[in-house]
Amino acid sequence: MNLKYAYLLIAGFLIISSCKKDDDSIGEVVPPRLLSEVVVEDDAEIIEFLQTHFYNEEDFETPPEGFDYKIRFDTIAGANSEKPPIFNSKNLITETFTVQSSDFGRDDDEVMTVKLYTLVVRQGIKEGKPTIGDNVVIRYEGSLLDGTLFDAASNQPTVFNLSGVVRGFGNGMKNFQTGEGPIEVGDGTVTYEGYGIGAIFIPSALGYFDDSQNRLSSAPKYSPLIFKIDAFAYEPDFDFDGDGIPSIQEDLNGNGNLNDDNTDSELEGFTTFLPNYNDTDDDNDGIPTLEEIKIDGVIVKDDEGIVQFPDTDKDGIPDHLDNDL
Repeated sequence: MNLKYAYLLIAGFLIISSCKKDDDSIGEVVPPRLLSEVVVEDDAEIIEFLQTHFYNEEDFETPPEGFDYKIRFDTIAGANSEKPPIFNSKNLITETFTVQSSDFGRDDDEVMTVKLYTLVVRQGIKEGKPTIGDNVVIRYEGSLLDGTLFDAASNQPTVFNLSGVVRGFGNGMKNFQTGEGPIEVGDGTVTYEGYGIGAIFIPSALGYFDDSQNRLSSAPKYSPLIFKIDAFAYEPDFDFDGDGIPSIQEDLNGNGNLNDDNTDSELEGFTTFLPNYNDTDDDNDGIPTLEEIKIDGVIVKDDEGIVQFPDTDKDGIPDHLDNDL
């Protein structure tokens, strides 16, 4: 079934969770903290969790009858003192990303390397993995390192665009292959088979950090997060703004973050900020991007599916990014 039709099928079950604002306690003031301080602290806390906890690896290797294919974490202690730590698991993927304090409205010019940890306990059976520009169909659960639940979708599939969520979530999802489906259960719901299963351990600099603008999450400020993931499906080469360019190809600086690629930010001013993947006129010249990437009225792609971009005045800047053409 085409994934777009699958969206319609599960639309009634979508819970695009943005976590309502939880006001800080009356009189409680959390002073701003340095990015450099928080990054070091978060990584230490995540590593400590990974070194002192294990997951039910045996269940996934040899599924017992009735196994629900859910990840369960527990402390390495007592009867579980010989369990291997998550930190040593062959299924743990560690990646690094560059984060700037200016990403959070700070003016102290700090730049830090931040680690993201993704545990893939079962890889999906479908070839290919989503990019940060794609829509995904998933089931998820968000918690703090101490197990406190702060965010969860319904038991039914939920659709997200991976650039519309926190950065660590989107980049962690790139490690998962997905499954086959949707399969109608018969009671108005759907299921998937052979989907990817895992967890993403996100430092706050790739999560909500201090969320100083609007408190999008009920998680405390500067909190490392854990998201358990069931990766059901995704739509490859998704074009979020419908401008003819797959969203992943609008990551101009190639840093795995579509939200900091905004060619016409100076022209948009302070009232509007539309990164290119969400902007139908990337250079703000009044001509839609869709019209400026066509050659003789046709969108031309190379052998790898990369859109070819006309450069009419031969100045090295493609027409759809060239305001002074």
